[in-house]
Amino acid sequence: MSGNRARKAVRQSRALGVALTPKAERYMQRRPYRPGEHGRGRVKDSDYSVRLKEKQRLRAQYGIREAQMRKVWDEARRQEGMAGENLVELLEMRLDALVLRAGFARTIAQARQVVVHRHILVDGKPVDRPSFRVKPGQIVQVKPKSQTSPQFIVAAKGQHAEVLAPVPEYLKVELEKLRFELVRRPKRAEVPVVCDVQMVVEHYSR
Repeated sequence: MSGNRARKAVRQSRALGVALTPKAERYMQRRPYRPGEHGRGRVKDSDYSVRLKEKQRLRAQYGIREAQMRKVWDEARRQEGMAGENLVELLEMRLDALVLRAGFARTIAQARQVVVHRHILVDGKPVDRPSFRVKPGQIVQVKPKSQTSPQFIVAAKGQHAEVLAPVPEYLKVELEKLRFELVRRPKRAEVPVVCDVQMVVEHYSR
């Protein structure tokens, strides 16, 4: 089952042009083109397909369903400022995304799994919803009982750093203690996702 998921992630990464897992990144270095027998060929995409692909690319990097994405988009539109930037910033404040950025997991899927399995505490209380919106000032940590498991021992040693982006400035991370604080709301320019947010805005505004 895990092998099928890994292959699916690689194929999706190649189709979207962004590595969703460390394995996909290694594979794309060898085959930097779309999957399928016509993957090397040139395809002229329509304006609609370009915008759709950009939206799918953003959604895939957070591993969320379309209904979840649409809900956050509606919220982003209602807030002050640029809707596209608001969208990325709100997605980035998801608990699973921040668990990944802090280095507690190697992929967004793994980050979601540790949240769902109740390994994560927010202000001392267990939270098992990956979509939980972390607020500035809240403390997130791995449950003390879980810190002795192999996956978190590896994380505490910083061994995920080689496959992750540098820790962004909106997080204060104490990796050896497996805890972090969201210092402030992320800014789009700091968020390590590959996305032309204007294309996403145009897709949803059509």
